[in-house]
Amino acid sequence: MIRAMKTEIMLRKDELQDKNLKSLYFGGGTPSILSADEIGALIDEVLRYFSFDKDIEITLEANPDDLDKNFLKQLSKLPVNRLSIGTQSFFDEDLKLMNRAHNASEAEGSIKRAQDFGFENLSIDLIYGSPTSNLEIWKENLSKTIALEVPHISSYALTVEPKTALENWISKGKVASPKEEEQNREFYYLSDFLKDNGFEHYEVSNFAKPGFYSRHNSSYWKYKEYLGIGPSAHSYNGYDVRSWNVASNQQYIKKLSIKNLAKEEELLSQEDQFNEMIMIGLRTIWGVDLEHLNNKFEDKILEHFQNEIKTKLGEGILITKNNHLKIPEKHWFMADGIASDLFIV
Repeated sequence: MIRAMKTEIMLRKDELQDKNLKSLYFGGGTPSILSADEIGALIDEVLRYFSFDKDIEITLEANPDDLDKNFLKQLSKLPVNRLSIGTQSFFDEDLKLMNRAHNASEAEGSIKRAQDFGFENLSIDLIYGSPTSNLEIWKENLSKTIALEVPHISSYALTVEPKTALENWISKGKVASPKEEEQNREFYYLSDFLKDNGFEHYEVSNFAKPGFYSRHNSSYWKYKEYLGIGPSAHSYNGYDVRSWNVASNQQYIKKLSIKNLAKEEELLSQEDQFNEMIMIGLRTIWGVDLEHLNNKFEDKILEHFQNEIKTKLGEGILITKNNHLKIPEKHWFMADGIASDLFIV
């Protein structure tokens, strides 16, 4: 797999216009199952074709149970300077429901160990609205996070995916279905509590202390180009082409072994680009840049846009500020629904 990924990096080295990387992200799966040496080898391969910005953010996604002392010791010798830890909860009942391999003690211990080895730029994932939780448990989860001095939090409502154990348990009445009203309440408590503790709510699901915004994800949200390496990885040229690699590890390795790319791509129509700009922009504090939108799209799309936003502007569901269209934060829980109302279908 690593040999195939190195080959893909070499074959696609000219796809990025900017050769000076601002961020490098190991994620989308469980990269912490790699050894530190293997992670280092991939970083070295990237450096054969690209340079690193002096302030580059290099993030590794990790499960709490992978972050033992030996791994962290080796990892601390690499340029990796940010960890995104899949904590989910500090309560065992929640973690069992989510079928996580770690327990609550490991969740807390992994954060403290990472800090002991010098990793201060940490992000953790937290899930709210679980049937095994309630507002009081959610408050304890957040208080624990503040006590651990974690500077970035990504938090999502529990969703029931098809053909999962959770869906099966709900259908059999073993656990209750998540309740939107409770998730709404926990979302707004989350936002108020974290802001009271010095965090900035910069994207619907993301909160950061000043100076700790995710540079990598912020690039996605600002329509920057990015290159994804590995099975299922997605790439975007920053304008009108999106590509994705095959999901099968076996097919990926087989194709790269003969120096063939294992990807497909699509040319995004003006309508696709408009819908993406609306969906992504309205989830952030930056909103949608109206000057960029007006310069990018043809008249019929702009006419549709003006017609669709008129009522929502009047209702205060959308606002314009500094030539950007935004959703007021009090409506952020419904951001995806508000954005989809503006789509061209």
